Amino acid sequence: PLIIQTSVKPSKFLGTDVVVAIYKTIAASAPIPICLHLDHCTEVDYCKKCADAGYTNIMIDASKQSYEENIRQTKEIVDYCHKVGNISVEGELGTVSGVEDQVKVAENEAALANPLQSVEFVERTGLDLFAPAIGTAHGVYKTKNPKVDFERLAKINQLLNGKGIKTPLVVHGGTGLPEDYIQKLIAAGGAKFNVSTELKRTLIDAKYDYISAHREEYDPGKVDTAARDAIRKAVGHWIDMLGSAGKA
Repeated sequence: PLIIQTSVKPSKFLGTDVVVAIYKTIAASAPIPICLHLDHCTEVDYCKKCADAGYTNIMIDASKQSYEENIRQTKEIVDYCHKVGNISVEGELGTVSGVEDQVKVAENEAALANPLQSVEFVERTGLDLFAPAIGTAHGVYKTKNPKVDFERLAKINQLLNGKGIKTPLVVHGGTGLPEDYIQKLIAAGGAKFNVSTELKRTLIDAKYDYISAHREEYDPGKVDTAARDAIRKAVGHWIDMLGSAGKA
């Protein structure tokens, strides 16, 4: 399956109706299942708006709130989305450092998810996907060997499985992680990896390189084709690395 993801800013810029219309057009002719995911939305009302508009997956990010408020907001969105239709909901516990949608979380403000609390969080909210903070970061890592708590993710996965809870675990901040880190995270239970920064950089770099090499051309279609080909290659690489090919 393929995930088309927007964060809140581009979703608001284009408008939910436009985003959903583009998604439905692509999905209608695709040979594999495709979903439309809203990432890191901190606004309860906007989560509901996107669910009503036709998004198939919603991430409510109330991780900066108190634990109880995080549960309350997450459960509210879970209940709403499950009532509206077959809409899955992702929630986060702890905070991931870095910059996402131009919202910055300093390293000293980031907090890792507590394994026992993680199980309670999943049970009380009823969410469909769970993103525990394990030391990864949004944006670009400043070191080649970022400090990631593999054992924490494995423990959370173990505790959930021990209770018969099969909620997939999400790893945010996948851009720039070494491949051996990715494989360790998969072994620890990681089921969905977010690499927004890598794809955005790939898009921008491909357009910049093409325009720089073809200064006498004025064909936006060729610029977009160069970007599309680069994105296709990058996404294909991640699908292969995560072992997701041929599983739709």
